[in-house]
Order: sequence, then structure tokens, then C-alpha cells
Amino acid sequence: MQYDDNVKRRLKRVEGQIRGVLKMMEEEQPCKDVVSQLSAVRSAADKAMAYIVAVNLEQCILEEREAGRDTSKVVQQAVDLLVKSR
Repeated sequence: MQYDDNVKRRLKRVEGQIRGVLKMMEEEQPCKDVVSQLSAVRSAADKAMAYIVAVNLEQCILEEREAGRDTSKVVQQAVDLLVKSR
């Protein structure tokens, strides 16, 4: 799978958020604020994973259809991957 600039931007944003959380810890910011930022990191990572699975699923479905095969297996694999990531 080729990863487009959109997903790379998302992950760079997550990387920046992590650096921000580390800085907050070094500055001894309140626990509530650190946890809030970590929650934002988790949400951003979840969205990046969902995007990657969705793009890959679309590609796999197109390939399966072109080959004349049933697409239900690749859909189930995508669902399993998303469930596993939670």
C-alpha cells in the first residue's frame, strides 16, 4: 500500500502532539491537562488508523472486483483490523 500525504500529515500532527505532551510533563503541568492531551493524541491516532484501513479497503475491493472475486473476505479483514486496533 502506498501511504498518501494526508495520512503522513496526520501522523506528523500526532508526533507534534506527543512532543507537546512530553513538554507539558517536563513543565509539571496538571495531570488533567496531560491526560486531556493524551486523549487528543489517541483520537488522532485512531482517525489515522481508520483512514489507512479505509483507503486500503477501497483498493482491495477494486482489485477483488477486477479479478471477479467476492469482496466479503477483504471487508471482514478490514472490520477485524479496526476492532483489533481498539
